[in-house]
Amino acid sequence: MSDTSSTASSIVSGTSTPNTTPFSTSPTASSIITFVDLKPCRTLIPKQWREQSVRRVAPGEIREAAVSLSQAFAADDLAQYLLPEETNDLTKWKLHIDIMTYIVAAHCYSGLVMTSGLDYEGVALWMPPGKTMDDWWTIMRSGMWKLYYQLSSEGRRRYYDEMLPLLHRTKQEIMGDRDDDCYYLVYIGTKPRCRGQGYGKRLINDMLDKADAENRAVYLESSNIINNGYYRQFGFEEKREVYLERGSEPVLLTIMVREPGTWGPMRTSGPVPRLSAPLTRHLQHSHHHHQHHHHHYHLDPHVLKQKLFGKRV
Repeated sequence: MSDTSSTASSIVSGTSTPNTTPFSTSPTASSIITFVDLKPCRTLIPKQWREQSVRRVAPGEIREAAVSLSQAFAADDLAQYLLPEETNDLTKWKLHIDIMTYIVAAHCYSGLVMTSGLDYEGVALWMPPGKTMDDWWTIMRSGMWKLYYQLSSEGRRRYYDEMLPLLHRTKQEIMGDRDDDCYYLVYIGTKPRCRGQGYGKRLINDMLDKADAENRAVYLESSNIINNGYYRQFGFEEKREVYLERGSEPVLLTIMVREPGTWGPMRTSGPVPRLSAPLTRHLQHSHHHHQHHHHHYHLDPHVLKQKLFGKRV
């Protein structure tokens, strides 16, 4: 170390004008620190985004949320299963983003799209009780109708003829008379570089608070067996395994359900569930039980084909 003097500059909170304070580290050396008081940093990031750990995504944010989910599910077996004949990586990626954009849009218009983080680090798509996206307005406005023409012939068979009927039938069988009276976690994903930072936990617990307060169950389909243990920490239990089998290797989907008030390592507190739901609500949902269809993508293939082609096929 030489004994030459030096000048250091440090930005801290202090007086409104620069202030220099000399100090000596040795009899022969001295340094000067300059204290500079800066005004509070101004930002264009909306205040509500910075203050809320979980917030609802608006229609103007559909694309950003869709790109985030596209990244989260880029290596997902189910996502790749639906694009069997696409060999060009760029074409496949663009179609993957299109699919996610349509799905996010449909949930934004008729369900719930929630995000955590300032840059859509975590995104969750929910279908609340009594909601459906099989209506003509949602199908057209979200762009879901385009998917029929964008998928390959085999992709259409896998999507419309295999997956949707299987998921619809399975949910009805497992939930029974609660099929239209539960919260459905359709998608949840975190950007790969942001995993392990609590974004998913916040998104799940945010809706579990609401489900517990309403004494309602939560339903999901896990397309990655590694995630099953994660969901168990919130109180979810495996109910059934189903397979998509049109590919060279079957794709496993694990059906999981969480009953209200179930605790786990990731879910140690929350609203106390009501002892019973209002009778009028049960009567209302029982009446509409066979009118609403909740799928992984919430589109009945026959309904879509009928609306696109004017007849049931």
